[in-house]
Amino acid sequence: MKEKSKYYYDNDRNKEFKTPDYYIGLDGLKAIDVIHQFNLSYDLGVSVSYLLRCKNKHDDEGVECINKAIDHLNYELQKIKKNKGRGV
Repeated sequence: MKEKSKYYYDNDRNKEFKTPDYYIGLDGLKAIDVIHQFNLSYDLGVSVSYLLRCKNKHDDEGVECINKAIDHLNYELQKIKKNKGRGV
């Protein structure tokens, strides 16, 4: 068995993940909770998270995040169009 790196043991694996502030709404609702509650696909969920954080992460008035959301919405549309003829 391969010996584990010293960094493997230095990493605190039981530490709770802290959600960045730009993914948390005014009342404490997290973007991930919204995505899970609506049972969104990967690309729709990523789009929603980009839109929810767009005014808080970068200093570009949300342009970068909105463009990323549009990309993922286009991926979702491509999947829908591709699967439409298959009855999926």
